[in-house]
Amino acid sequence: MKTKVMNLFKPLTLPVFPSIAMLALRLMAGSAFIAHGWGKIQAPMSWMPETSGVPGIFQLLGAVAEFGGGIAWILGLLTPLASLGLFFTMVVATLLHAVILGDPFFNLTGGASAEPAAVYLVISLVLMAVGPGRFSIDMKLFGPRP
Repeated sequence: MKTKVMNLFKPLTLPVFPSIAMLALRLMAGSAFIAHGWGKIQAPMSWMPETSGVPGIFQLLGAVAEFGGGIAWILGLLTPLASLGLFFTMVVATLLHAVILGDPFFNLTGGASAEPAAVYLVISLVLMAVGPGRFSIDMKLFGPRP
C-alpha cells in the first residue's frame, strides 16, 4: 500500500525541453496563486463576505490551496496533492463565476469571467496527471514514475 501511495508522487520522466516547459508553467501559475492567495491567507476563515454563506472551514481550505499550492507548484513539491487542492478550488471558482454569478466565459470588456478559473483548473489537471517534470523536488524525493 505504501508503495502505491508513494508512486502517486513520482513524476513522469520527461525529456529536458518538456521539463523546462513544465517548470515555466509551475513558476508562472504558482506565482499567480501565491499572489491570489496572499490576501486570503491573512484572514483564512473570513476572506469572503458573510453574505456568501460559505463556512469558514471551506474558506480556509481555499486559502491554503491557493497560497500553499502556489508554493508547492513552484518547488515541485507534493505536486499531485497541491494540484488536487487547486483543482477543487478552481472547480468551485469556475462554477461560482459561470453558474452563480452568471459571468460569461470570456469577457471582451475586461470584466469578470469564468475563463481564468477554468484555465487554472485545466493547469491543475495537467500537473496532476503528468507531475512537475524532472526539475522538481518530487523527482529528487520520490524518483521517476515506473
